[in-house]
Amino acid sequence: MDYVIGVDIGTQSTKALLVTSGGAIVAQHAQGYQVDTPRPLWAEQWPAVWYDAVVSCVRQVLHASGVPAEHVKAICVSSLYGGSGIPVDAAMQPLHPCLIWMDRRATDEVEWVNQHVDLERLYATTGNGVDSYYGYTKMLWLKRHRPDVWAGTRYFLPPNSYINYLLTGEVAVDHSSAGNIGGVYDLAARSWSAPMLEELGIPARMMPQRLVDSSEVVGALLPLAAQQLGLLAGTPVIAGGVDAAVATFAAGASRAGQHVAMIGTSMCWGYIHQQVDARHGLISMPHVFNSQSDLYVFGGAITAGASVSWFRDEFCQADVEAARRLGHADAHQLMEEQAQAVPPGAEGVLFLPYLMGERSPIWDARASGAFLGLSLYHSRAHLYRAVLEGVSFALQHNIEAGARGTGTVALDDKLIVVGGAAHSPLWMQIIADITNYPVYTIAENVEAALGAALLAALGAGLVSKDAAQRGWVTLVPRSKPQADASEVYRRTFALYRDAYPALRPLMHRINHANPN
Repeated sequence: MDYVIGVDIGTQSTKALLVTSGGAIVAQHAQGYQVDTPRPLWAEQWPAVWYDAVVSCVRQVLHASGVPAEHVKAICVSSLYGGSGIPVDAAMQPLHPCLIWMDRRATDEVEWVNQHVDLERLYATTGNGVDSYYGYTKMLWLKRHRPDVWAGTRYFLPPNSYINYLLTGEVAVDHSSAGNIGGVYDLAARSWSAPMLEELGIPARMMPQRLVDSSEVVGALLPLAAQQLGLLAGTPVIAGGVDAAVATFAAGASRAGQHVAMIGTSMCWGYIHQQVDARHGLISMPHVFNSQSDLYVFGGAITAGASVSWFRDEFCQADVEAARRLGHADAHQLMEEQAQAVPPGAEGVLFLPYLMGERSPIWDARASGAFLGLSLYHSRAHLYRAVLEGVSFALQHNIEAGARGTGTVALDDKLIVVGGAAHSPLWMQIIADITNYPVYTIAENVEAALGAALLAALGAGLVSKDAAQRGWVTLVPRSKPQADASEVYRRTFALYRDAYPALRPLMHRINHANPN
């Protein structure tokens, strides 16, 4: 039997799956790590952490399965959005940590772009806007603040591209990763934009010349890498792509109008389309399937699951300790049981999940988190429910923005949710009630790593394009909107939308009073 390996490098862990050519998961393994946050709103990672995790996870799935290396026909790596990418020198050695998607330090560079660059041309060319989220503003930060790094940089490589280089010795960037950099990629031409690179002051030589589809073979596994992984030298390495798009593909989204919410550390909601308008505040890149014609258009919250983890770690130590005594894996079950007793709307408590600034659709690095409506009546359970609701309101905010850009293409009548949030029945019900979509999850309980495995099978010729479009997952209905709750949330969402504009001046004053 033939097998493939799909790997997903996430923000806080890497996961590998060993999968048959028919999509059956044989073995999986994950390895965790931390994001480096040396200053407030900074977030960076050294690529060696990712490569070590890839090696460990691949070796573990091979060991657990007992599958001989010669039966593994391809491997594919997807990865977190790497922001700036890894600046490497002519010897391909990293010169600086990767400024990842979560990093918000490039606020001055955003102002420079707004003042010095033709924004209409930028929007029209790239389908994207101006924000410290985008990789090109992070590159400009390195140019300004790390001139030694800038002077020595040969390439900026997205995470999966860098790992693929270590595996194959080949330098290539997939179209989804290139488009997600923003600012420097021409969506219509599916190539780097020479005019935008020149206007931004980023040398074209820093962008790898070879651009590939996500299902394309980058190269063959080198002997040393093969020995480290436990695979055969010469095994095809497939390009992969940005994890949100790969997870969307894994969930079966491959035609216009299908939409998926990936809710892990961050939240990404996206849909498939063939055109884009950057003025609606979402992010656009070529999709990882049919990448020469289809776009993955998405928006998202920076801190989704991260908001939940923050609340648990900072305010729920009693639940953590109780869960330990009761033998639960973590405290979320207890927290959810308590929040379940709180009615929709958290009895007047509203949470703004802007704990690291915010991405779409408000695009404000100086936005900050807030609880509103607190009184002596409210308990920790009210606040926890408000956190779940606040992230779900952020999802709805992006869905509204996305709907304005779909044109004649209607969004599907169901919402697919993947990621850690799918483990929470309460959260799935809240999302259904707030979005008014029936919510489906996937039975296989894996996301981007399975999408990477499917890209590996497609790239190796083990599955047809039609079979890949049908996918490998089973959709499971989870929650239907409840009319009474949806009405409460309709009114509360109006307050959520109004809260940020009202608080924005104060948020910015606080930000300026407490500089990073």
